[in-house]
Amino acid sequence: MKRILIPVDFSNNSYNALFYATQLLKAQSCQFYILNTFEVKTPVLTSRIDTSKGDRIYKQLSNASQEGLAETFHAITRDTEDDNHNFETISVSKNLITTINKTIVKKEIDLVVMGTKGATKAKQIFMGSNTVKVLQSIKDCPVLIVPDEFTYEKPIEIAFPTDLKRFYEKEELKSLLEIASLFDSAIRIFHIHEEEKLDDIQAYNYNALKRYLKNFTNSIHWISKFTQKARLINDFIEQQEINMLIMVNYKHSLIESITREPIIKRIGFHPIKPFLVVPAAT
Repeated sequence: MKRILIPVDFSNNSYNALFYATQLLKAQSCQFYILNTFEVKTPVLTSRIDTSKGDRIYKQLSNASQEGLAETFHAITRDTEDDNHNFETISVSKNLITTINKTIVKKEIDLVVMGTKGATKAKQIFMGSNTVKVLQSIKDCPVLIVPDEFTYEKPIEIAFPTDLKRFYEKEELKSLLEIASLFDSAIRIFHIHEEEKLDDIQAYNYNALKRYLKNFTNSIHWISKFTQKARLINDFIEQQEINMLIMVNYKHSLIESITREPIIKRIGFHPIKPFLVVPAAT
């Protein structure tokens, strides 16, 4: 049974991410943990008289969290009543990132799923500040990012961007191969190149990757770097009618490079399809 963690803030987008996950894993037996965290902001120097105010705030936030989780639980069980899925809610008064990391270990989570934006839906924010923090902080579990208002579609076409400078361990490709097996997906290797041909290391890594994918429909697409990588990726997704984007997150990876581009600071990189980020094995 797969164990899935879904942090929610009770926005439409966070529920949409939860529903997408249930549809993606519809054919599998799953345990879903629906998590909401809240933090009580109190001054460091608080008198004994003021502690009662902090207690009241805690109770208010705790009640709101539990009520929101109850509504989410009833909605998702209603919307997925025929699926072989179990749901459990978790309300915690702690930091979101710390709680996610602890829950991954405690519940042996296989996948974290989040929406791109929270309740504020600020368009200028790169995939939502909490989403970015999760991508930067979660090192031991794949994270699936679901775009705002995205309608579920089977991942028949998967894009796998790579600079081919890294040798991929089999464990790093596990999620890619599992999804491709589940949906008989075609895997489109997306290589943004800055040189006319691969060097010896890239050629070796490409051949190794091809061996991993030998039982799957796959192709490689060479794209010249004439504009920002973030824009190239979204253009490729649209042109090839891609249903899911999958990347391995490691030091100096493509994910790191696109978030450093000047354009990101101005308009952000907003995935237009579900975006699965897989942690590096080492």
